[in-house]
Formats: sequence, structure tokens, C-alpha cells
Amino acid sequence: MVLALQDEIRRSEQSRYDHRLHGVLLVAHGMSCRQAAHLLGDGARTVENWVNGFEQRGFKALQEASGRGRKPKLDERQLEQVGLWLRGRPQARGMEGNLWDGPKLAACLKKQFNVELGARQCQRLFRQLNFRYRMPRPEVAKSDPERQRAHKKTRRPGIRPGH
Repeated sequence: MVLALQDEIRRSEQSRYDHRLHGVLLVAHGMSCRQAAHLLGDGARTVENWVNGFEQRGFKALQEASGRGRKPKLDERQLEQVGLWLRGRPQARGMEGNLWDGPKLAACLKKQFNVELGARQCQRLFRQLNFRYRMPRPEVAKSDPERQRAHKKTRRPGIRPGH
């Protein structure tokens, strides 16, 4: 239950801010940073940083800091466009094959936007845009339907299994 509650706290920017406020409030009521951290499920150093930040910069220190982490290589408009591409077939974008995969999407992004992403990063884009990555079913070129029927694993009349 504790893990589920902590996950819910981390889910939104506002709940993370409230969580930090509670940490600082516990310290303001006389708890040590270590005790507050234990109660909240955070590291003692983390709570110390919240308290020090609050003392130096006030409530702003407890809000989400913007500009942290790597900037995305694709902007919102480009992501929207990629979503439209994924709804269609790769041939519409000049690519071979019937289904999108990481390498195809990476090549298309390079060609269309001059943005280099690895195949694995492109596979993450599938999930980010709520698409499932599916492997294509293998197709046998020029297959003979008669030979397929003969090879099919079905019981032949009059033959018992295992004999």
C-alpha cells in the first residue's frame, strides 16, 4: 500500500509539490530530517535539500524545477506528425515494408526532420504515442496452397495419435 501511495504522489507535479510541503512541515513541527524522510519514504538528504531550499528561496524551491533533463529532440508538432505517420503504412513515407519498426522510424525521422534517434528510442516513441509494436508475420513467397495443405499438422483419417 505504501508503494502504491508513493507512486500516486510521484504521478503529478502538484502532488510532488504537496509532498515536499509536508516534508518541510514535519521538520517545522520539530521532526528531524531523518525522521521526516523515514515517515515519507524519501532519503534524509532529499528532505534536507527541501528544507534548505525552502529556507533560502521559499515556496518556489519546492516547486518543480523547469529545464531539468535533456531537451526532447522532437517538438510537439513533430510528435503529432509522427503519430499520423504511424497510423498509416511506411510506404506513404517512402519506406519499404508493411509495418513500422524502430529502424524504419529512425530513418524516416532523419529524412523528414534531420533528427537522429536510435531504433530503441523510436520504439519508445511507439509507446509514448500509444502504439503497439508488432512483429510482422512471415510470408512465404510464391507458396503453393496444395503443398501447404499437405504439410498441415492435422490428423489423417484412420491413423491414431502416437502410433
